[in-house]
Parts: sequence; C-alpha cells; structure tokens
Amino acid sequence: MKILVINAGSSSLKYQLFDMDDGSVIAKGLCEKIGIGGAITHKRPGKENYSAEVELKSHDDAIALVLKLLTDAELGVISSVDEIGAVGHRVAHGGEKLRRSTVIGDEELEYLYSIVGINPLHGPPAIKGIEACRKIMKDKLQVGVFDTSFYSDMADSTYIYALPYEYYEKYGIRKYGFHGTSHRFVSAQAAEMIGKPIEELKIVVCHLGNGSSITAVKNGKAIDTSMGFTPQDGLPMGTRSGALDPSLLTYLMKQEDLTPDDIDNIINKKSGLLGVSGVSSDCREVMIAAKDGNDRARLALDMLVGSIKKIVGSYIAEMNGIDALAFTAGIGENDATIRERVCKDMDYLGIEIDTDVNKNAPRGTKIDISKAGAKTKTLVIPTDEEYMIALDTLKLVTK
Repeated sequence: MKILVINAGSSSLKYQLFDMDDGSVIAKGLCEKIGIGGAITHKRPGKENYSAEVELKSHDDAIALVLKLLTDAELGVISSVDEIGAVGHRVAHGGEKLRRSTVIGDEELEYLYSIVGINPLHGPPAIKGIEACRKIMKDKLQVGVFDTSFYSDMADSTYIYALPYEYYEKYGIRKYGFHGTSHRFVSAQAAEMIGKPIEELKIVVCHLGNGSSITAVKNGKAIDTSMGFTPQDGLPMGTRSGALDPSLLTYLMKQEDLTPDDIDNIINKKSGLLGVSGVSSDCREVMIAAKDGNDRARLALDMLVGSIKKIVGSYIAEMNGIDALAFTAGIGENDATIRERVCKDMDYLGIEIDTDVNKNAPRGTKIDISKAGAKTKTLVIPTDEEYMIALDTLKLVTK
C-alpha cells in the first residue's frame, strides 16, 4: 500500500509518498510561498529534481499540484491517485481528547478547531492541510498523527502545573509536550541498536534543532518531557527562550508597556540563540562567531549546553538510571561539538563517548559513539517522523 504523508505549515506544505511494502520513499517535495506566490520542489530517488515557480493561492492548490505531479506521465511515480491508500497528517497538538493517532472525521476536525487557542501557530496550518485533502481526495481516509500523543500516558503529577486547578479544568492548561513522533521513533531505534526490548530500557532522547526538546522514555513510555503547554518551554532554542521565571514576563510588560502579543513575539521569535548571541538563530553560525571571539555567542552556546545537561541529569534521576542517551534532529545529528560538550563530565552516570568516533560520525547514519566499555550507550540517530506517520496511518487503514 502507498501512504501519502502531509506536513502543512502556514505558507508551506511538505509531502512524502511511501511504498509501505518496503518502507521506501518513492517521492517527496515541498510547496512554498502558499498564498504569497508559489513554488514547488519535487524529488524522486535516482532521478533529477523538478522545481518550478507556480501560483499557489491556497493549500487546496498545493494538494492539487502535488497529486498532479505524483501522477504525471513524466514526473510522476504512480499512474493514478487510486494507488494512494490513505493520507497521514502531522498534527502538532491533539489536546486532551485526541490522545492516539486517529482517523479524522467531522467530529475530530471540529475538536481541532476548538483547541486552536492553545495551538495558534501550528493548529490552523494542519487543519488547512487536512481540509484540502478531504476536499480533493474525498474517498481517502485522513489520519491525524499528533506530536502530543506520545505524552498522553504521563502521570498527572508530571503534567499538571501548580496553578489553581480550575484553570486545568476550564482551559486544559497542562504540560502537553511536543516532538513526540520524533521521540517515539528515535527511542524505538535506540532499543533496536542496543538489541533489547524497549520495555526493558531507560532512554533519554535529545531532539536538538531550531526547536529542541528532551524526553525521558522508561519501558517504552514517555514519562517526562521538556516542552510544556507550548513548544516554548524547556531548552533555549533558535529563537525561543525556553524556561523562564514567569514573573519576569509581567515585569517586562510593565517596564516596557508590552501587550501579551508583544511578549509572545519576544519569547518565540527574538530570544534563544538569536536573542543572546545577537548573531543568528542558526547554531552553526553562532559557533563560528564564538570561535572568532564573540563573547555573547559563546554565552549562548554555554547556556544551551548547560540546559541540556541539567534536563538530562534530572531525567536520569527521575527514571533511576539510564541505558541510552540518544541525539537527533539538526543539531543533535550533525553537531559533534555540542554532543561532546553535553557528554563531558557525565562519566559518573556512565556516559562516556569516543571523541574520534563522535567527531567523524557520518551525516544521516545511525551510529554508536560510546567509549568502549561505557556503561551507558550514547547514540546518534537520524529522526524520521514522516515514516512513523506513515506507519500509524497504515495500521489504522488496515484495521
């Protein structure tokens, strides 16, 4: 069976078409500038890429173009849309009700609309992608795979905030966690690399990119995670502040005469590596600046590494041990310096890496960078959220 995976952004739409007989990607691409022009890049393994400027007024136009290219006589990989068994959608937030991957019908779509208030950045684009596929591919099942669902089994003592309980009851204010599909994939891969059932392991996964989160996975279940009610919590990220003293926000509002929207813009788009370094939100550029003697760039990296170490250590305490520490996503997979700095002085926890293996780890490859004899495995694992979405979609379709 072939599964189409859609990841819709506010003005973009990523897609991958999987052949689930062998798990291969037979086509993938990106629609950009939706509503403000339009462009598409369409890729097929072993063949020349296709790129074009094309008017895309809406996500409907983007989906129609994707289907046209997938079935095109020259550029396509299937003869008809009928070959697509179902569509899987990446949805960041499932709220309190959508706790597992789910076929999206009218009721589920209505619920997704109802929680846009707690998911204003990622909710509307995901809904647009689902609605576009429902409109154009009326006979195909649409499946929502939620980043939050991996955390649906966390203990209430972990996900409830120490606020008046009525705010949880009235507004659903709680820790939800994000990047769950990535953490689920990587933790399963870690267990496979170790050669033990995930139900017997304690794993900490560091998903480090422009958006970053860390998750504690004990016996196959996520028991804690660094992101909270929103993806702004936890680590300092590319442009996001991470965890803050909440009272400093009200202080800033008073001092600078800021609105809630102003504050949201500051902590979401002007903070993190960018805000501290003043250089860039890109970790690579901040690292270059630090090597050139920029003290604020050095400070931003020190803060990032320190935050990662603190959270990893707290999760090891929470799980009463660790079998594997896994790094994934853009920084986690590709930045050997950050990995080395995070793992430094953690040998008392059994975390020791082979610095040469770490430094020479090839991009896009699963690799064990542990020092010989290290008690804890330290692994680099490329994430594949789209494949997890395809797998979940296939399971629901075959039911």
